[in-house]
Parts: sequence; C-alpha cells; structure tokens
Amino acid sequence: MNQRSFASAFRKNRLGLVGLAGVAIFLLVGLIAPIFVPYPKGYGTEIMVSPSLTHIFGTDGLGLDILSEIIWGARTSIYVSSIAVLLAFAIGVPAGLVSGYFRGVPGSIIDTLIDVFLTLPVLPLIIVIAAVVGSSITNVAVVIGLFSWPSLARVTRNATLRVTEMQFIEAARCLGIKQRVILFKHILIVIAGPILVNLTLIMATSVLSEAGLSFLGLGDPSTWSWGTIIKKAWDAGAIIDTPNPYWWWFTPSISIILYVVCFNLLGNAINDALNPKSRD
Repeated sequence: MNQRSFASAFRKNRLGLVGLAGVAIFLLVGLIAPIFVPYPKGYGTEIMVSPSLTHIFGTDGLGLDILSEIIWGARTSIYVSSIAVLLAFAIGVPAGLVSGYFRGVPGSIIDTLIDVFLTLPVLPLIIVIAAVVGSSITNVAVVIGLFSWPSLARVTRNATLRVTEMQFIEAARCLGIKQRVILFKHILIVIAGPILVNLTLIMATSVLSEAGLSFLGLGDPSTWSWGTIIKKAWDAGAIIDTPNPYWWWFTPSISIILYVVCFNLLGNAINDALNPKSRD
C-alpha cells in the first residue's frame, strides 16, 4: 500500500482521526506547554480550592495548581512511553524477525526466550526490579521497556512467518540478496502494520504501568506524573474525604484514560488502513 492510499483509508476512519487528534494534543501539552507553565513546587496559599477561572482544575492539599501538575505529568508520560517503545522496538523487532525467518537453532532459542518472558508475572517483577534499581523516572521507563518487548517480538515473529512463505521472498533468496537485507528491507516493510499497532499499545500500557508504580510509591517522587498526583491524593485521604475534593484525583485519572484510549484508537486505525481485510 502506498502513502496516498494509506492516507485516504486513514481519513475515512473517524475514530482514528479522534485518536490522532488526542495524541497530538497530548504531545503538544507535554512538550510545549511546560515551557509556559511553571513547575509546581513549594506551597500555595489556596489549599484544596475547587475548579474556578483562576484554577481550572482546582488546587491540591499543598495549594498547588492541579492543571500545572497535569501538564508536567503529560511530559513524564510521553518520556516514559517513548523510552519503553524504543527499548521494546530495539529488542522485540530484531528478535521477532530472526525467530520467524530462521527455522534452525537461533530461531528456536529466541522463540523459547519469548515464551519464557510471556509467562513471567510481569507486574510483580516490575515492582521488585523498580524497587531494587531505584525510583528515578528513567529507571522506571527502562524497566517497563525491558518487559514490553516480548509481545512485540511475538507479533513480529508471527507476521514474519507468514511473509517468509511468499514468493517474492523466495525470489529474493534465489537472486542472492543478503539475509539482513531481506529481513530489514523487504520483510520489515510488509509487516510494519502489526508492529505499529503493537507500539501504540505499548505507548498506552507503559503509562498505566508507570501510574501503577507511582501509586505504589515506586515512582520518582521528584517528578510529577499522573500516578504521583493520584498517590498524593490517596495519602492525604482526599479520595475518601467527605466532602470529597474530587478534582484532585479525578483529573489525573481521566488524563490516563484519555491517553490510553487515544493511542488505542490510533493503533486500530493504522491497522485498518494498512490491512484492507480488517475493514471488510
């Protein structure tokens, strides 16, 4: 499929356009808005003020503006997602290509390794490793990325197995084209669709993992994230208080949900545009 037909198919998917717009907004908020919004620190004079024109999302127990915390939390989410995706791609795609293309010992070893990682209890291991290596946001992002590659490797492997049987791959072999060229130039382009879809899922799930770690107290306390905001609200008893300062925990929770939904919609739209059969 060429770029023009892909763009035409993608534009017909309204939910995909909504997801793309949402992803673009999150990127703008996370990368550009912090330039104009001061980093929330210290103490404010207006404690737990409900949403108003002055504080659109209200203030927390320290009198800090929650909108500023959400904006800086978006930057953290993008950073964690990006590191996790880069690591998952760097490990999972080559592993999946080799496992699906080579039928001998190398492929079997990698396939077994993928199966082992997929059977591991990921969340407990992430919690243990994050507690051991430290709670810096970079460490958290690396740990999440190291446990995100097996699913991508499995998707890449399954897609490679199907493409390897096609005639143009057999023709490339007969012409004496080097195997690494076949893998990374011919096969990788054909299977880009499922890989891109899985990467969008990793972008979404990595934020959920980071939020979970932060809520458990294993996040970086010196960095604002949506999970950290919810954690602070929980520690202060704001979630069960009466009257309930809902704006303290509701806005970061909605931010996480919207972030996940937008990337899922984008991934589904990419898959539909690249795979005509899925649209039938």
